[in-house]
This record gives sequence, C-alpha cells and structure tokens, in this order.
Amino acid sequence: MEKWIDFAFERVCAKFARGARLAAQQGIIPYKSEGNRYVASPYDGNSWWTGGFWPALMWQLYKATGEQVYMDEALRVEKLLTAEFRSFDLLNHDVGFMYLLSTGAHFRLTGDAQARTDTLHAATILAGRFNPEGFIRAWPHRERAGYAIIDCMMNLSLLYWASEQTGDPRFAKIARIHADTTIRDFLREDGSSCHIVIFDPETGKVIARPAGQGYCEGSSWSRGQAWALYGFTLSAINTGERRYLDVARRCAQYFIAHIREDGLTDSDFCQPKDEERIDNIAGACAACGLLELAQLVGGEEGETYRAAAMRLLRALYDLCADWSEEAPGILQKCTASYHDDGAGRHVNILYGDYFFVEALCKLRGTDAKLWLAKG
Repeated sequence: MEKWIDFAFERVCAKFARGARLAAQQGIIPYKSEGNRYVASPYDGNSWWTGGFWPALMWQLYKATGEQVYMDEALRVEKLLTAEFRSFDLLNHDVGFMYLLSTGAHFRLTGDAQARTDTLHAATILAGRFNPEGFIRAWPHRERAGYAIIDCMMNLSLLYWASEQTGDPRFAKIARIHADTTIRDFLREDGSSCHIVIFDPETGKVIARPAGQGYCEGSSWSRGQAWALYGFTLSAINTGERRYLDVARRCAQYFIAHIREDGLTDSDFCQPKDEERIDNIAGACAACGLLELAQLVGGEEGETYRAAAMRLLRALYDLCADWSEEAPGILQKCTASYHDDGAGRHVNILYGDYFFVEALCKLRGTDAKLWLAKG
C-alpha cells in the first residue's frame, strides 16, 4: 500500500475527531464547511437528502479506529434523522442515502434492534415510491409524479438489504425493475447517462430527458455518471446479475475516458472546454465504484479500474485537500449542480469527504461496506 494512504487516513482521523465535536456543539447535520464552521443543508432542513453521509463518515471512522467520539456523533445525528419519519412530507427516494448510511450502519456495526427497525421503515418508504410502470418516483411534488433520476441507483442498496433481512423478495424485485428501466431509458450507447427521465406516470412512456443538474440536455453530468458507475456495481454485487456488471463496466469506461489530465473531474463531461467548473464529489464517488468493480472483475481489467481509482484519489489528495486545523472539511472544489450554485460551487461539501474517506477505508481494508445487502 502506498504510504500516502495511511498518512491521509491519519489526517482524516485528526480532522474529523475535531469535526465531530464541532458538529455536536453546533447541533446540526453538516452539509458543507465554510471558514471554521459547518453549515447545515441549504433546503428542507433535516430531510435534505445528504443527511446520512455525515453519520456514515462517523461510522466508517468508528469501524476503523474504535474511537467512541465517532459513534457518539453518529448516534446524535441518527436521532435527528429518525425524527424526520414523523414529518414525512419531504422524504423521497433518497431515504436510501439518509438511512442505510445512518441507522443501517448502526445496525450493521452494533446489531442494535431499533436501528434495524428504523432502516426497514425507510426501505418501506422507498418501496412505496415504486410506480408499477417500472420506476421509483424521485420526488414528492405533485407535478413530478413521473420523475426518476439516476441517483436512485445508489438508493437501491436499501431495498436489496431489506430483502436480505426479511426474506421478502418484493424489495429486491422493485430494485431490479428500476435498475432494468434505468438501463433501457437512462443509459446511452457510449456508456453515458442522463440525469432525469420524465415518464408518463400512467403509462410509463418516456416524455422527456431534461438536463437536470448537468450542462444541457444530452450532456453527461459527472456525478450522475458516478452514481451510475457505483450504483450498477452495487446492483451487480447485491444480486449477482451479470447484466448489471456489464453496464457498470460501460459506465466505468466512459468515466475513465473523461477524467481530466490533472486527475480531477469536470462537473459535466460535455461542458465548454473553457469552463472551470469541477466536481470532486463525482471523482471521489467514482473512485469507490471503481475499487469495487476492480475486485469484481479481477485480472488486467480490474487493474485498469483500480489504477483509475488511484489516479482520481491521488489527485484529490494532492490538489484539493485542505488539511488545516481551521477548516472542518477536506475536499475543495465540490460543485452540487452545473447551473445552480445555491447548494455550492467549488466549495467543501461533506458527502465528497464521505466518499473520499470510504475509498481510503477500502484501500486500508477497514471499509464498513455500508452499501452491501449482506454482512
């Protein structure tokens, strides 16, 4: 293992031991950092879709170190997230991100019975968003009954987990149906993916494929490509289905072909060449998917995926990591959306930090494997 990996992990632990105490003092679920403080989600309060990544980061570090400070902070945030079950209206398909990574991690690492129940509750909410025409509805807005997005490929892990836990195949069948719809209606021949597909909710017919968080209709938003790459890899792991592995390969090859010369990731792979808009969340997430994919396929092909992951991670470490004590977060130049800067452009966003740390944990052999149905 390269020396920088252990060195980076030591710095991560020092950074987030301080960060755990700071977040608890602030009493929020961190979304990003500014100056010497964390900042809460820009929209929807504690129902904002990224709320599970902070406790997931804490659980990864607890798994790796056994330090109580990380568990304490994860459990503090878990109470805030489970309180959102009562408000309900703002919850959407991203309950996978929110709860598999918080209550699910809690159950996985401690066996806590209530955490298991809460995670199954979230899985039932996600299954309830399934439209029998073949897709999981993304958002609760009345006018968006037919919207589905590529991000949901990552949320499917919650459904695979629920079937494994209960012996009820319905959850996993919903996940497979949605994954198959995604192959058919989201992915292009070159392995790229659109962000949003709007279906007629009554017939399942495709109405439109708008740009969403990408540059334009028909372009390739890099984080959406990372969701596809990692999401189909996880579906391949969680089901053993060859078709998902083959799709993950296509998505990976497209992503690798579009990594910048410096190893960083443009916000959209089709953005104007003179546009400086980088999204390091996409690179960190893709690195995690590539490391898992490398293990699945093995051999020379696997080495290609691992090498690409290492290239992404080393660039993040060398070019965009802030290790100062003053800054609570690590990765800089994270961008939430190509056209809308409201959720952050070229700033630290903490789910980028989560994927960076998850990748380090994979390399060190301590990954908590939070996305897997078994274990």
